[in-house]
Amino acid sequence: MPKGSPERTAARREEIISSCEKLYQTMSFKEITLKEIGKETSFSRPAIYNYFQTKEEIFLALFELEYDRWNEELERIIEGNEELTRDQVAENIARSLEKRIQLLKLLSMNNYDMEANSRPELLTSFKTAYGKSIRKVRNILDKFCPDMSDAEKQNFIYVFFPFMFGIYPYTAVTEKQRQAMKEAKVDYVYQSVYEITYNCLMRLLEK
Repeated sequence: MPKGSPERTAARREEIISSCEKLYQTMSFKEITLKEIGKETSFSRPAIYNYFQTKEEIFLALFELEYDRWNEELERIIEGNEELTRDQVAENIARSLEKRIQLLKLLSMNNYDMEANSRPELLTSFKTAYGKSIRKVRNILDKFCPDMSDAEKQNFIYVFFPFMFGIYPYTAVTEKQRQAMKEAKVDYVYQSVYEITYNCLMRLLEK
């Protein structure tokens, strides 16, 4: 355990996570190393090991932060509305994910590595944030879709959350990928995060 006050520990963890997040805007998961992250912090690279043992643990903490940010969006949907139609439920959830591109990127690209190479207590902390997202989506269904059965709500969860793993690759497409699809004669219509999420949600919410 690092020495110092809980406030200092929290501040340093936050600085490390923020440094990783900054690098992730322009570099890939494979390119980012503890050395690169250390260059972005105000303290020495060896000090990082007092807080995280692997780069995967740092990414997992960033992943957890992204779920926390999404949970705040989901809570605003619940608390900010008395009634919503199914169309409005789909629209609100889709809009909330439209703001969380980094969450979708982490889901689609590096989830397995982060979980496999992190300590159990950090994985548990991450799963707590993930579990809260599942509960909040279930709370949205309970509040705004009371005519759905428990089985229908459970099916919604088991379809929608795995679906989220595939949103980013289908919406964040490079020009190189577009050209390859064109040359391969794959007739594919690209959609935004909102469009692809909304369409999935509407199908799941159909009576």
